[in-house]
Amino acid sequence: MVPVAESPVSRVGDQLTVAVRVKPGSSRIRVGGRYVGPHGPALIVAVTAPPVDGRANEAARRALVDALGVRSAAVSLEAGATGRNKTFRVDGVAADITRTLHRLRDE
Repeated sequence: MVPVAESPVSRVGDQLTVAVRVKPGSSRIRVGGRYVGPHGPALIVAVTAPPVDGRANEAARRALVDALGVRSAAVSLEAGATGRNKTFRVDGVAADITRTLHRLRDE
């Protein structure tokens, strides 16, 4: 696995924690790229939803579900409900999900 300083992903057992930088109001939905901010690296998730009433949060969660190919209930918002920097938890993951996240981060 990539060292924590270079990765937005951390793993504990069969759970992943993914640091995400959400870009609401984008022209299209896209999961990929790396944002290096004050709290460390994050995976960029662009969504078309506005940052109103949790719509961007839900859109970002659904975009992660689609990009990772996991069931909807496996991805939940863990922290950052009111900001652009968020942490999502992915439950019950296999090793290929970690590889997929690292590939998305490097796009």
